[in-house]
Amino acid sequence: MTPKVIVNPAAGQGASGKAWPAIEARLRAALGEIDVGMTAQAGDEFALARQALADGHEHFIAVGGDGTMNGVLNGIMGDGAVAHDGVRLSVIPAGTSNEMARALGVHGDQAGAIENIASGREQFIDLLQADCASIEGGQRRHYGVLAISWGGAAEIVHRTNNSRFLKKIGGRLSYYVNTLVVTLTYPNRKCDLIIDDRPMNDVLHYSGLICNLEFLGGGMRLAPGADHADGLADFLFFKDIARRDIILQKPSWLFEGRHIEHPKVDFVRGRTFAVKGSPEALIDADGETIGRLPLSVKTLKQALRVIG
Repeated sequence: MTPKVIVNPAAGQGASGKAWPAIEARLRAALGEIDVGMTAQAGDEFALARQALADGHEHFIAVGGDGTMNGVLNGIMGDGAVAHDGVRLSVIPAGTSNEMARALGVHGDQAGAIENIASGREQFIDLLQADCASIEGGQRRHYGVLAISWGGAAEIVHRTNNSRFLKKIGGRLSYYVNTLVVTLTYPNRKCDLIIDDRPMNDVLHYSGLICNLEFLGGGMRLAPGADHADGLADFLFFKDIARRDIILQKPSWLFEGRHIEHPKVDFVRGRTFAVKGSPEALIDADGETIGRLPLSVKTLKQALRVIG
């Protein structure tokens, strides 16, 4: 069966669509026949991947950003594992955020990504399985490669994704504006947290991030030393940190990983996480709002087979 290529032409504020003709030519030259599916709106990645899986495709190539990758990923997942052992995923970076591609060593390098895919080189990476309260009601299960977050960090992404005015200005600028607004206004809330068998009760906090990759959010080194194949997630916990301690830091603070030195920031590793707290707190997976607290996350060691 030919590879299924799922393209989000709107990724990167349209940059993906502009780059697609050249990407397609390189892919066909490297792989031969391919089956292409184009998204028309957000969420199409999941439906296209799920249908292609039913049609017998095994190799899926996501062309876009991390949101495109995550939609395809969830389309090829079963219950707690990929649909079957033959399923593989590849990414070609063409979006605003391409942290999955960065972890694979091809950030910003579309030609290099295609060359690596053609080589057939494989690796296995961890996944994060999140179970939470759905926005619409009921329960939801969702998978992430980058990180699962709640609280302030998830609120920033949600506002960025839903701000039509700021989106017109630019993806990164919109993110920075919302980061400033949320940091200044988002209330600290209490939660009960269990990491593996270690409980933390009634903890006042700003945000929590369960990270699978070292670099997130456009190159910020949020989880220094994180290994995406060790079966452990790196938990970053901003407790009741003073707003000025965030706002007045040097811009390089998060990019250098210096934030973990702050006394109000915890940084620990674990395999399973359970969070109970305010249902007003949103939950984010790989840049997509997926629900609200309560939340449980399990690390699935080397559950995803990646080509490239």
